Amino acid sequence: VQAAPQQVAEDKFVFDLPDYENINHVVVFMLGTIPFPDGMGGSVYFCYPDQSGMAVWQLLGFVTNEKPSAIFKISGLKSGKGSQHPFGAMNLPQTPTVAQIGISVELLENLAQQTPVASAAVSSVDSFTEFTQKMLDNFYNFASSFAVTQAQMTPNPSEAFIPANVVLKWYENFQRRLTQNPLFWKT
Repeated sequence: VQAAPQQVAEDKFVFDLPDYENINHVVVFMLGTIPFPDGMGGSVYFCYPDQSGMAVWQLLGFVTNEKPSAIFKISGLKSGKGSQHPFGAMNLPQTPTVAQIGISVELLENLAQQTPVASAAVSSVDSFTEFTQKMLDNFYNFASSFAVTQAQMTPNPSEAFIPANVVLKWYENFQRRLTQNPLFWKT
């Protein structure tokens, strides 16, 4: 946790990320001690040095008093193009193994109009929905691995067989219902 940013302007702050090439995600959160001024929030930028050592800035998203934390995926950004940023021509020190997270304090209206780099977004699927989908996939794959044709079946009075298409139909219906309402099972 880095709680001491480097202030580079009245409304701009940076955090160094040493060894950034081995970092997949960055969590940006407010400590709760100092809120943003009313009507303000913070744009979050990722900056890394390109092959020539020039700073490449990319907008990740934002944090506000109402949304005091965010997780950003930075592992895929190291080869992308830069975007417009408020850090201008500030002479921020860059070394080949250090990236930076920049926070720019801005009006909330401006934050809502910005377009972050798409690959920085972390999945918005909640962990329960993700678990349920993985469980369904695992169950279907497991049950399907025992599938036999009618010709391969040997009569056994103590065993019941369920047609594979019934399991597939249940699987597809459950997936559809989960997509429509992840909490449908509570009713």
